[in-house]
Amino acid sequence: MQTLFTPEQLRDPAIASSNQILRTCVHCGMCTATCPTFQLLGDELDSPRGRIYLIKDMLETGRPATEEVVRHVDRCLSCLSCMTTCPSGVNYMHLVDHARAYIEDTYQRPFAERVLRRVLGAIIPRPWLFRLALMGAGVARPFKWLIPGQSMLAQRLRAMVSLAPATVPPASAVETPQVHPAIGLRKARVALLAGCAQQVLSPSINEATIRLLTRLGVEVVVAREAGCCGSLNHHMGQHDAAMARARANIEAWSQEAEGQGLDAIIVNASGCGTTIKDYGFMFREAPAALAAKAATVAELARDITEFLTGFGYAPQREAPGLTVAYHSACSLQHGQRVTTDPKTLLSRAGFRVVEPAEGHLCCGSAGTYNLLQPVIATQLRDRKLANIRRTRPDLIAAGNIGCLTQLGGEELPVVHTIELLDWMAGGPIPLSLAGPLAGRG
Repeated sequence: MQTLFTPEQLRDPAIASSNQILRTCVHCGMCTATCPTFQLLGDELDSPRGRIYLIKDMLETGRPATEEVVRHVDRCLSCLSCMTTCPSGVNYMHLVDHARAYIEDTYQRPFAERVLRRVLGAIIPRPWLFRLALMGAGVARPFKWLIPGQSMLAQRLRAMVSLAPATVPPASAVETPQVHPAIGLRKARVALLAGCAQQVLSPSINEATIRLLTRLGVEVVVAREAGCCGSLNHHMGQHDAAMARARANIEAWSQEAEGQGLDAIIVNASGCGTTIKDYGFMFREAPAALAAKAATVAELARDITEFLTGFGYAPQREAPGLTVAYHSACSLQHGQRVTTDPKTLLSRAGFRVVEPAEGHLCCGSAGTYNLLQPVIATQLRDRKLANIRRTRPDLIAAGNIGCLTQLGGEELPVVHTIELLDWMAGGPIPLSLAGPLAGRG
């Protein structure tokens, strides 16, 4: 693709990076075949190729973002399926992230939307505040029908209340800064991202991760001052907040690595993992010392299933005779290109693993997408669940808290992959399976 940026524009590192990405695109349109929003809406501007044209024009002219550009970029899930499909290696992730930051700098959203996005960006990354918000939403849930109208704001408010759990689990002690010693001979030392939303919605995921790793001889540290990875703010274009949260993690984990050492940084929420693995790029223009730390952290980051694959996971219980529909989170299969490890581990644990049709398509969660674009998100969710049901599974497994929340609440139990692996290696049965399967574990 030919670009027309001026030498002055190209002195901006963000423009220079986007210029290289744009010039990689050959207009082939293969991305349209795997783009969820294009599949649903059929609008070229709601495909990666269409958005690339819009972003190119916006950046080249240097004009403020228009309502049209914002509408179509906002509809992008950042599922990155287009990157898996693209034969030219276009890094759409970096391009759309740049576009979102540019939009936030140049476009005046309606007042209610500005407030909503700022509230989401402030509350969800703070576990104590998010817990309070969920408690309030849980109280309001039976009364969501009282929210009138079909405006976008009304739809978003109803989506927020609907997605809130009926009860919020109590905070877990394992997620406070501390060291969880290995059981027996220590074979490795890792840091665990305790995260933000996940530790509130499902603390059992971190508990299962720590139990399993320590039984395998891995010392697990939850580092002081580490917290939200920054991805939620990053994908809403809230650049400064995202970078501040990322930098806090980089400094916290670097201190651990430089102290007693780290063999890996374990992430069990794949949306977070994709961002942490990109810290090197995000801090490429930072002072040399910080840039080097960011690159090291990115290299150490591992999805929990990546780490277990290379660490000799083996089950301790008999096969449970259950069929698991494996939902591959977009951030894991497209963002991190981790595709076989979770399925191999689940099979090794004794589960019969099935994959639904259209496994490359997003479930509609995508960070805050199911809150900000509830109509499209619901259509994708319903499509995903219909494909899953056709496999006739006993339960659904996934490796991302957003997907678990999006696909939950139906007749099929939805369980994090690590909880199933921990159960089969001697841990307790996952809570969502405890009722119907209590006799098995």
